[in-house]
Amino acid sequence: MADTEKIIEIQVLRYRPEQDKEPVLQSYKVPFTDDMSVLQGLQYIKDYLDGTVSFRWSCRMAICGSCGMMIDGKPKLSCKTFLREYYPQGLKVEALAHLPIERDLVVGVEDFVTKLESIKPYIIPKEKRTLEQGEYLQTPQQRDMYEQFSSCINCMLCYAACPQYGLNPSFTGPGVLALMHRYNADSRDGGQAERLNSLGHADEGFWGCTAVGYCSEVCPKGVDPANAINQNKMNSAINYFTRFVTPGEADK
Repeated sequence: MADTEKIIEIQVLRYRPEQDKEPVLQSYKVPFTDDMSVLQGLQYIKDYLDGTVSFRWSCRMAICGSCGMMIDGKPKLSCKTFLREYYPQGLKVEALAHLPIERDLVVGVEDFVTKLESIKPYIIPKEKRTLEQGEYLQTPQQRDMYEQFSSCINCMLCYAACPQYGLNPSFTGPGVLALMHRYNADSRDGGQAERLNSLGHADEGFWGCTAVGYCSEVCPKGVDPANAINQNKMNSAINYFTRFVTPGEADK
């Protein structure tokens, strides 16, 4: 063992539906070095202390978004968060807030996926082109309009941070609304009116956002869902009033 190795206490939220009525905390003592992430601490627990602990992970490089969890009450990627930040007091690791717990740190993603599919997260061509006509061209300036919103990795940290989603699970949520704006702002896309109409008339859509902004603070990739939602609100208002000035234009 390295001379710099220390011991830290990790409290892990456990929930095994076949035996637990409610989630409970279980404590583990984990040896660590300063370069170990929280995810590596959990992997140590699973490999050497308790093989029944369940959690999601894949890339270990803050790309896949699957290892999101509540770390000392804050939504974070466990692969991007280091144990040294919580030494010597220890830390508590729990499943993402506002999402149903399936087992231990694993949450259900069905609601998120359903909402993501509902906004048609793909380019709906503004004009049809044949292969002979070539690709859909775009300038660097046009790409800049949506680039940061395309960095979303679907980690759902923003859902755990969003008080409105916690109060109203029917709210579409910051991550999906940010991705909706990513396509609406794409110069090649022609589906903006359809997306805005589908989410612009109820609290479930972007008008349900209460502008707390914590979603943007916790994003590990620098996406700003709060800004995307505000732009959706503005574009929806423009579309609405355009109907009275130039009927038919808002639906194009």
